[in-house]
Amino acid sequence: MMNRLRGMFFLLAAIAALAPWNAAMSAPRNQLAMVTGNVTSQPIGHYEFCRTHSAECSVRTKAGTAARLTDHGWSLVRQINETVNTSITPMTDMEIYGREEVWAYPVDAGDCEDFVLLKRRKLMEAGLSASDLLITVVRKPDGEGHAVLTLRTGSGDFVLDNLTDEIKPWYSTPYIFLKRQASFDTGRWVTIENTGEVLVGALQ
Repeated sequence: MMNRLRGMFFLLAAIAALAPWNAAMSAPRNQLAMVTGNVTSQPIGHYEFCRTHSAECSVRTKAGTAARLTDHGWSLVRQINETVNTSITPMTDMEIYGREEVWAYPVDAGDCEDFVLLKRRKLMEAGLSASDLLITVVRKPDGEGHAVLTLRTGSGDFVLDNLTDEIKPWYSTPYIFLKRQASFDTGRWVTIENTGEVLVGALQ
């Protein structure tokens, strides 16, 4: 009887020891893509942008999985991301326009939303779908609001950011993700539901 109990004890201990390893192996896969929720408020800057660029804010697509990018596709994405980052001088809306929350295509200077708009347009011109290029609002570690471009792919969601040339999986960034454009309607926005999981994964 004692031998049987001892054997059961070691079996349970072995299972318990394996549990964290299994969780660690499966957690990143569960976080490859953002989980979006309900339709939410549209940022005022995007609302104003849509008033003058209505065609860009009325693209509706059926729900579907994102396409897998080829090596050539990834090369284009990296090239466009780096080109925009190096060709546009970061400046605030107040410095450029004398007021806040102006979303516009930059010529030689712009803030984070302007970087995103230009990258999105260039990537669409290169053949990527509007449903896979989503303006996304995040919060930086210092609490400041920020905008990045989410690239949906068959391998997960990736972030194009004017603060770095490195294209990272969304869960590898230091941001809290708040909301993004809906993949089914470029004029609608949806919440991002699994930010809490990302914070745990990003710190490990």
